[in-house]
Amino acid sequence: MAKIPPTSEKVPERKTVVYKTLVDPTAIKIAGERIKTRLFTKFGFLKPRPEEIQNVSIEKNYEPYFLVDGEYAIDYYRKRYYTFNIEKEVQEVIILNKTLKPDLPKKLSKTPYRSITLEGEERLLYKNRACLILDKAGREVDPKRVPAAPSEERPKKALANFRETMEKLKAAPDKEIAVLRSRILRRPPSVERVVDELFKVSERSVIYVPVYKLTFKNVRTGEVKNVKIDGVTGRRTSW
Repeated sequence: MAKIPPTSEKVPERKTVVYKTLVDPTAIKIAGERIKTRLFTKFGFLKPRPEEIQNVSIEKNYEPYFLVDGEYAIDYYRKRYYTFNIEKEVQEVIILNKTLKPDLPKKLSKTPYRSITLEGEERLLYKNRACLILDKAGREVDPKRVPAAPSEERPKKALANFRETMEKLKAAPDKEIAVLRSRILRRPPSVERVVDELFKVSERSVIYVPVYKLTFKNVRTGEVKNVKIDGVTGRRTSW
């Protein structure tokens, strides 16, 4: 078998999308006040008094989500053997101007046939594709977790004050490509020789969703709790 070359790839630069913050910070504070006692509830019913819970801080940041859409295709040949039954009386067979002699039957075989085995190749086309949305850890998430919102016209300017978020992405600049590649690049084990093979990414974006992190403290016990609220929808994303 001839040596099969590495898979060709077409991967575009990552596009940056920053969602606009649609919820006013005042509304975020009100939402936090509504749920603050639930943060410190014990056993499902022991709630502290509202005046015991103080809002220590409110911090805006951005949560990145990675959207990647791509496909893998391979046009290839695989080796195949074709066996034909031939009557015992036949001494030779001519196929495509090639003279072939049937195999002798096995000893004690009662079959009325001899056989001819031909070696050939079959050409196949295999395709696979996927569209994924990943969180900052590279885990696939439900698309419903990423809200729809208008985007900032100048995304880099919108992120200028959030360098920590940007630095984390630089540590693993191609994480979504690696996940997509592992998901869809499945070279068939029967490949004998390749006509054409390509891993192609058609869309690649990082979407920054504004998130407010609220920190609350129980002044009686000293316990501290955090909650995150989506800056687009105003919904709680995590405790």
